[in-house]
Amino acid sequence: LIPYCDLEIESEVNFGEMIANNKLVSKQIRITNQGTTSGVFRVLYDGVVLLNIKPARGVVKPKSVRKIRVDICTDVPGVIKEMMKVELESRGCAEVWVKGVVVEQVLKVLGVSCGKVLKCINFGPLYFGTSKTEKIHLYNESPESVDWVAILEDNAIGGEMGTDLQGSTDAVLHDLSLKKKDVDVSTLILCVPNQGTLLPYEKSLITVCFSPEKFQREFEVNEASVIQDYVLFLRFEAVGQRGVCLQDLSGRHSRHVDLALMGSGFPVILSFKPGRVINFEDCYLGEKTQVVCTMKNESKFLPVTFRFRKAAHFNISPERGTLKVKSEKEVMISFSPRQIGTFEMKQIIDIIGTGVEENNVDALKTKSFHQIHLTLLGVCKSKQKSVVFAINPGLTPLISNATGQFVVRGTGQLSDTAPVAILKSTQTQIHTHRRNRNCKDDALIAFPNDRAASLRPSEWNKKYRTIFTKTERYNYVDPDFAYTDFEQLLRKANTKRYLDFISHLRQCRLEKEAARQFYIYNNPVSVGIKPGEGLKSPHISISDFPKEKPEPKILPSDENSILTSRKLAAMVSKSTNKGVWSWLSPEPSSMQEKEDCRLTLTHKQLHQIFIGPSTIDFGDVCVYSTTTKELHIINNLTVHIWIQIEIEVAELQETSPLSQVVPPLTKTHIPVVFETTTVGMFKSSFSYKINKQHIGHVLVIAHAMPIELQLSTKELILSPVPDCLAGTEFRRTVRVCNPRNHPVGFTWRPVTGDRKSAFTINPTRGFVEPYSDVECEVVWRPGFNTPETGQFLLCVRKGNSINLKCLAKVTIHV
Repeated sequence: LIPYCDLEIESEVNFGEMIANNKLVSKQIRITNQGTTSGVFRVLYDGVVLLNIKPARGVVKPKSVRKIRVDICTDVPGVIKEMMKVELESRGCAEVWVKGVVVEQVLKVLGVSCGKVLKCINFGPLYFGTSKTEKIHLYNESPESVDWVAILEDNAIGGEMGTDLQGSTDAVLHDLSLKKKDVDVSTLILCVPNQGTLLPYEKSLITVCFSPEKFQREFEVNEASVIQDYVLFLRFEAVGQRGVCLQDLSGRHSRHVDLALMGSGFPVILSFKPGRVINFEDCYLGEKTQVVCTMKNESKFLPVTFRFRKAAHFNISPERGTLKVKSEKEVMISFSPRQIGTFEMKQIIDIIGTGVEENNVDALKTKSFHQIHLTLLGVCKSKQKSVVFAINPGLTPLISNATGQFVVRGTGQLSDTAPVAILKSTQTQIHTHRRNRNCKDDALIAFPNDRAASLRPSEWNKKYRTIFTKTERYNYVDPDFAYTDFEQLLRKANTKRYLDFISHLRQCRLEKEAARQFYIYNNPVSVGIKPGEGLKSPHISISDFPKEKPEPKILPSDENSILTSRKLAAMVSKSTNKGVWSWLSPEPSSMQEKEDCRLTLTHKQLHQIFIGPSTIDFGDVCVYSTTTKELHIINNLTVHIWIQIEIEVAELQETSPLSQVVPPLTKTHIPVVFETTTVGMFKSSFSYKINKQHIGHVLVIAHAMPIELQLSTKELILSPVPDCLAGTEFRRTVRVCNPRNHPVGFTWRPVTGDRKSAFTINPTRGFVEPYSDVECEVVWRPGFNTPETGQFLLCVRKGNSINLKCLAKVTIHV
């Protein structure tokens, strides 16, 4: 029946495993009151790890539960095992253990077959134009998921791009010019996938493909000596940790892993005997000649698989095959002409290898990656043959024609059409019949020896008459083979459609050419006016034009292509050279901005947005002061992004603006303002969102110091000036220093006892600006029975107090 309070608290708070990502992790412990009256509690903690405990004291009502929030900042890896004491009313002091483990987020590259950590992949020698793939595992050895992206370090120290490492020093120095060229190495290395998300302790299968390409050189070299060695570094990095682009944006813990890639590119070197041009002996139709060609693979490292293409009048045996390293093979080339004449054929030899099509590295296809041309020369002569003429017994017209008086026999060839001789009926009147003498139609005259052709189907709208009487000949039309009237109209319509189409193409081509000519001459420099007689245009050389600094080339970011460090550096240079934009629009207003700010960004796009530093350290700051640091935002994308900051702690409430729409390729910043009235270490984090979807965190660290002033000395000895007169005042100065970032007011108060002090100080009050000092003058006036010691108390407004002892050193000369 006696009222009492019964407080109980949990004995342990276990945070488990956490990632060192500058986040603020919170847990709650409960204080339960089973009693009938309210109970008071107070939390005491003086450990090493900073714990934000809210509330640190309070009252628990009867039959209720009070929750206490404990925050831990995951900025430093390590094991957390701290004890805090909680004073409970009527229970005494209880111990609560705070436990947890903060680990770094580790990415590892493992071999597929061995499962061990992989540091380097050596693709070995490859022909230019071919590809080779290797599979690896990307392993997330941490208790939290991670978004990752692959970056090709093409400007790293120790990297080589196309240098012949086995060549002479002069050759290597010549090849150094390649590094200055704009070479996109993302076409040489493919990584599929090149972005993704890994769950805790998950492996992801990644395919890395190496496809060497021969660079175009400024000077001609022997093709056999063109060897390009590559040493590149592939970095798998957590999204959002690309802060090293700015000097002050470097993250404290870089979550990445590097994989070295090595490989060499070689040309195909085939030699031919008797050479690239092969001459065959002259032969007759139906005969053939042969030439033996010896192919040799001059490569020291790789075999060659070849295939001859089909060529008219020439046969190759074998048509395909493989040449091992430094081996030879004989190929029989036959010349079998099928017609008379001189032949010069280009024989194409395809070199077969494996390659990538449309960035599909999962299935390498066999294709022709290189071609070699041979020139084949041959002549086919005709045989002489006697021609026997046979007399045509038929009636031969007066006018000699193609049927002739003699018919050639034995040519071995038959004509596809029967010989038909025709001429205009208006050009002859031989034996014209009386009825047909006045015919005016444009009919064709059929000769008497074309009887075999008169029964064949012919065009229905043409007429044939005899040569003598002009009588209309009978023209047989087979209905099974002849076109009907409707079919004739369809043929005409179809022909007209193609004619119209060709005419339309010609018209478009002429219009484009006219427009091009118009744009060429329609400019303020040349308006098409011919110069007058004797006038000459001035000679302009290249040196007359001012040299402009070329802008860094920004290549388009393809989703299938891999990011490179040069591309990222070029985008950062483009964005930062525009200057800093401030006070942008807080919300998207235009249609383009609204459309861009609704996009869901990929991991590679998020990696091209730099928001940092990830840790803002204000250092030592004074309470009641206002300190500002800049949070940089660089948008390297070609679309707008919307940044929204969410701040809950009271010390950062003055930060503004909290929302900004950042235009494409733009740099801006947000001033982060820190104010506090509590002395001690401050650690907290705030979050931001990109396009209301992608969340990030920024850690804020500050050491709040109390308001205080410092004296240059706490004991001041005043001595007379040499050769001074009796009764002269003793003077000396003391400096009041302000080591903090807040102006401080002070007041001097003399500490007097029973006797009046002979010391005075000036000024007696004032202000000391941040990181500066003020000199105060202390004066002692000598007199009869004047005390030689005194004290002053420096009273600091809202701060400390310091005692200053003053001593006058009087020397009596006798």
